Amino acid sequence: MLWRGWIARRAAVPLLALAVALLPFGLVWAAGAGPEADVRSQGRDAVWLGHAWVDGRHTDADAASLLRSLGGAGAGHGVRDLYVHVGPTRDDGTLDPALAPRAAWVIATFHRLAPGVRVQAWLGDVVASEGPSGLVLSRATTRTNLLASASSLLALGFDGINLDVEPVHSGDRGYLALLDRLHTLTRAHGRVLSVAVPQTDPLPPIRVLAGALTGHPKWWSRDYLAAVSRRVDQVDVMAYDSGMPTPALFSGYLAEQTTLALAAVPPSVDVLIGLPAYRENSLGHHADAETVPAALHGIRAGLAASPLHGRPFGVALYADFSASTADWTAYRDGWG
Repeated sequence: MLWRGWIARRAAVPLLALAVALLPFGLVWAAGAGPEADVRSQGRDAVWLGHAWVDGRHTDADAASLLRSLGGAGAGHGVRDLYVHVGPTRDDGTLDPALAPRAAWVIATFHRLAPGVRVQAWLGDVVASEGPSGLVLSRATTRTNLLASASSLLALGFDGINLDVEPVHSGDRGYLALLDRLHTLTRAHGRVLSVAVPQTDPLPPIRVLAGALTGHPKWWSRDYLAAVSRRVDQVDVMAYDSGMPTPALFSGYLAEQTTLALAAVPPSVDVLIGLPAYRENSLGHHADAETVPAALHGIRAGLAASPLHGRPFGVALYADFSASTADWTAYRDGWG
């Protein structure tokens, strides 16, 4: 996310751990994702929008241009949710309202230009699970402050809260306690609670090994993803920064992540798989491999193995401020 660069550097898996992690699945992933399901957008997709939408840098013309990139307003595109960055919070969970002086404008503008689109507040910060600073989710005061921050955003008119706090380790009970309170709040206001979540461990020993070698357990267990999902309305899988070095490997990996998410998340909860609309090269992210077309191929292959049977599903594009013309075209032509 906006602090994704910090997370990616902190979470970079050493080459030895990455090689070991690939061994059980390398042959499958190397073959690519396999046959695709004939699936198109259900109209439940999302886009993460940067801070420029609330700090005064964007205009009505920019909003209209974004909707054209998606394929048009209203029923002309598959996007239902816009996650607008309004933070970050302070490390105690409080939020400075001065960070988003144009919040009311962005809500009103997109409601006017694209009726039916929900504008959610993208809220979060770094979690102090691997360093001395950040949110301490085990503290009741931190959770109370985050609840108050979310409440203030709902009071502005946001249609929901998109919570993105990272890195949350699998099994973190403070995070579950926070979600319990946030979901009670959003339901009381008739709004939505969505969460950005890490990838699911393809094999538990990999998660344990990577965590022991790096101090950063990259994946969540399937049981923990299920526990989180029961407390929210939408789950957005951050299915990028995978470390996969080729498009075929990335597609195969995305196929499996799609299948794992659908198996863990209750059918009543929306599952959205993240699309990497950005360019960078690092140990954890290879720009030539992690592309929107490769992601969509992997997602469709995952859906061939795990048919939806009418359950809610979508994709989430990260992000408007880094997406290229090719990314928008790949979304519109390949999914929308």
